[in-house]
Amino acid sequence: MVTSPARTVSAYLASLPPERRRVMQTVRGAVNKAMPAGYKEVMMMGLIAWVVPLSVLPETYNGHPLMYAALAAQKHYYALYVMCASGSKTLLEELRTGYAKAGLRFDMGKSCLRFRDLDGIALDVVTPVIARVPMDAYVHIYHASRRKRHPK
Repeated sequence: MVTSPARTVSAYLASLPPERRRVMQTVRGAVNKAMPAGYKEVMMMGLIAWVVPLSVLPETYNGHPLMYAALAAQKHYYALYVMCASGSKTLLEELRTGYAKAGLRFDMGKSCLRFRDLDGIALDVVTPVIARVPMDAYVHIYHASRRKRHPK
């Protein structure tokens, strides 16, 4: 995975060639518009990330803010990480169905939706999924998953 050493989103975008910057700015704008209240946009692990701030959830498994979504320009593709969908059969199926209806290839790993250009991402399918999980619900899902893995 290619990561950026940039410390700010602006610096990350400025480091990209113009066409790649245009794709990233378009997807970032759509994600920002759909993002539920409270999530914070930051640079994290070399990606543009939308996170639950530590002021809201200070105790995470790794001490870092809990990532909700992320965006990166990889060497041969772009990646939009949609963490809320990876843990939800309903949201994952919504993405699959939406991509099928749009006639697009659904290329998703555990949470990473890969696309090569703006024609390869169904923003009208992805952004409603991103908009669907408010921060308090995501924090609740996180706590529930931790209890399942590490019962007291």
